[in-house]
Amino acid sequence: MRKIVLGRTNIEVSAISLGTWAFGGANMSGKIAVGWAGQNHNDSRAVLKRAWELDINHWDTADVYGDGRSESIIGEMWPAIPRQDIFIATKVGWDKGPHSYWYNPDHMRFNVERSLKNLKTDYIDLIYLHHCYFGKNEEYFDDAMTTIKQFQEEGKTRFIGLSDWSSVRVLQFIERCNPDVVQPYRNVMDDTYESSGLKNFINQNNLGVCFFSPLKHGLLTGKYEKPASFDAGDHRSGIKEFFDRDIIEKMQENKLLLKQRFKDYQNPVMHGIVNALFSDVPNGCVLLGQRNIKQVEAAARLGEVLSKKDTDWVHALYAA
Repeated sequence: MRKIVLGRTNIEVSAISLGTWAFGGANMSGKIAVGWAGQNHNDSRAVLKRAWELDINHWDTADVYGDGRSESIIGEMWPAIPRQDIFIATKVGWDKGPHSYWYNPDHMRFNVERSLKNLKTDYIDLIYLHHCYFGKNEEYFDDAMTTIKQFQEEGKTRFIGLSDWSSVRVLQFIERCNPDVVQPYRNVMDDTYESSGLKNFINQNNLGVCFFSPLKHGLLTGKYEKPASFDAGDHRSGIKEFFDRDIIEKMQENKLLLKQRFKDYQNPVMHGIVNALFSDVPNGCVLLGQRNIKQVEAAARLGEVLSKKDTDWVHALYAA
């Protein structure tokens, strides 16, 4: 597995890192599905063991993935895996608790203490502010920053991160937050990393960057042959592209073209759509969800930097 240095953290992590959102299973937040249906506990444990064996050493989770279930599964693994071998990232912010807004300092502290217990560790390598919704007038930003800085001063986290689905929103807060690592949404269909200005800021300031949802939750692989259906509690039920026949057909067409162009690789589709995210990211990794051993072993063969020619070709396939 190719390693990258995660910006100014100076920590080496695997270019293909492990996203564990699915480990939390199906889950609801009020009436909104926020989890992944159909995940098996034993599969999750097997993924973690195999990822360690294949040197995928950066595992990403969050307090809200299954209300702590994802973190707890990771915490079960230390009898078999040395804790110091793994760079663990978790997040805080999407759980309001009894409050009417995100980032209440007392609730942030409650959840981070719970994360430490779930993960069975004395420290977390990286804690992200999970999103950039800090109130209509940004009135909760200062408290959120004071609290996460306290976690760092107390030794609960080594590094601080900032995450959001929108690169534009990340940029609104990045200077004031001064994160060590940024986690934006990016894939070859939805890519505002450069156009938003986030890429330049990260490179100029030597920040680490980890992209989430590089497969657009599996849609980009072309495995869906018709509009999808999902079980209760699966967040993909709220993503309109899974039910758009034209998009499904386009993904099928792209799959065939990727198989032709990268036919010399064991997984030509993944080789194209995942590795196309690396050419402009010297300090970056991709967080790839891996739900079973087969997917871990496929992930371990990725991480190569495509040529600019191949990168441009892949992006052009998915251009609107």
